[in-house]
Amino acid sequence: PLQDLCVATNDSNSVMFVNGKDDFSFTKFRYPGNTSNPLGSKVTTAFVDQFPGLNTLGIAMAHLDFAPYGLNPPHIHPRGTEMLVVVEGTLYVGFVTSNQLNNTLFTKVLTKGDVFVFPQGLIHFQLNIGQANALAFAFLSSQNPGLITIANSVFGSKPLINVDVLTKAFQVDNKLINYLQAQNWFDNH
Repeated sequence: PLQDLCVATNDSNSVMFVNGKDDFSFTKFRYPGNTSNPLGSKVTTAFVDQFPGLNTLGIAMAHLDFAPYGLNPPHIHPRGTEMLVVVEGTLYVGFVTSNQLNNTLFTKVLTKGDVFVFPQGLIHFQLNIGQANALAFAFLSSQNPGLITIANSVFGSKPLINVDVLTKAFQVDNKLINYLQAQNWFDNH
């Protein structure tokens, strides 16, 4: 719902703001996105910070480009459900349910025109399993759905999470944790 509408000045050329955001703007996706990176993917978001015109509307979107075998790594959106539409290519997608539902993995292979939904707050991913580039659009149920990439957050936090915490949590030795924490975790967003 529209709230706190105010005009910055009486000048007819002034910008109108809604909840502190310029509400009358548009964004333009630049694509294809650069997939020449360790993940082979590029996600271009149109969340409220990139596209202020979404302010108060409760929606956002993203443009996902994949090189052959490119990955949008496991991540979550803590404040939004995601609906993915494949425009070109073949994607293997999936999400993991919560502990209360036995951490069940749901996956599908999607091709052009297929749609898949990732529930809010659940870990999910997309992998291009084709030999050609793939393109998808994601639509999210929040103007600011948030994004937490699992590996980047766990192994690339600043400062680093104590090795003892991670060795117990993942039930591995500290050499592996030290190795993972020493990696340069790429952000494809």
